[in-house]
Amino acid sequence: MSDEPVLRFDRVGLSYGPGADILADASLVLRPGSMTFLTGPSGAGKSTLLKLAFLALRPTAGRISLFGLDTGRLKPDALASLRRRIGVVFQEFRLLDHLSAYENVALPLRVMGRPEASYRKDVTELLTWVGLGDRLDARPETLSGGEKQRVAIARAVVVKPDLIIADEPTGNVDEEMGERLFRLFRELNKRLNTTVLIATHDMALVRRANADVLRLADGMVVRAQAPPALQQDTPA
Repeated sequence: MSDEPVLRFDRVGLSYGPGADILADASLVLRPGSMTFLTGPSGAGKSTLLKLAFLALRPTAGRISLFGLDTGRLKPDALASLRRRIGVVFQEFRLLDHLSAYENVALPLRVMGRPEASYRKDVTELLTWVGLGDRLDARPETLSGGEKQRVAIARAVVVKPDLIIADEPTGNVDEEMGERLFRLFRELNKRLNTTVLIATHDMALVRRANADVLRLADGMVVRAQAPPALQQDTPA
C-alpha cells in the first residue's frame, strides 16, 4: 500500500483582496487510513479549508495535492476524476428537493451508471442503519434537520470513497445519533482504510474518538492535543 499522502496542503493561502486573508501559510498532511478532526473557533475558516480540500475553491497561494497529484497542474477532466474519489458531507446538506431520501442517497451510484438492482439493497440498508428505514420515500421538505443530515452522510459514504470530508456532521443531531454516525465514519476508516477529515465544534466527540486533531486559527493549521478523556472519580 502506498504511503503517499491522500491530502497535502503546502503553505496554502486564500485571499479575497488586500487584508482579506482567509487562510495564510496553512500546511497539513493526511496519510492513508487516518482519521483527523479539524477544530478552531467560529469564523476561523474551517469550512473554507474543506472547500479547498475537495476542490470547490482554488488557493491563491501555495499548493494542494490529492492522492499524490498536484491539483494546480491538472486539467478539468483529471480534477473531476479526483472528486469522484471524495465523499463530502456539507453543513447545509445540499439534498435535491425533488428526490426522495432513497433517491438522494442512490444518486452518486446512478451517476456512475450502475443499475438500480445492483445497489437497492445497499442503499436501503444504509438508510436503515442511520435510522431512516421508514423514510425512504420522504422528500427533503418533510425531513427534520437531523434527518437531512443523516441522508447527506449516507449519500457521502454510499460509494465507499477513498477520502471523506465532513463539515460539522453531528451538528444537527442529538448526542446518541451523533455517536452512531461517528461509528459509521470509524467503520469506513477501519474496514476500508478510508481517510476521514471532520471539521467539528463537538469536543466531546473529539475526546471520545482518539484521533488526530488539527486546529485552525489565524489562518494557519497546527497539530493540537486531543482533549483528555473524561475520567470518572475514583475513591481515595
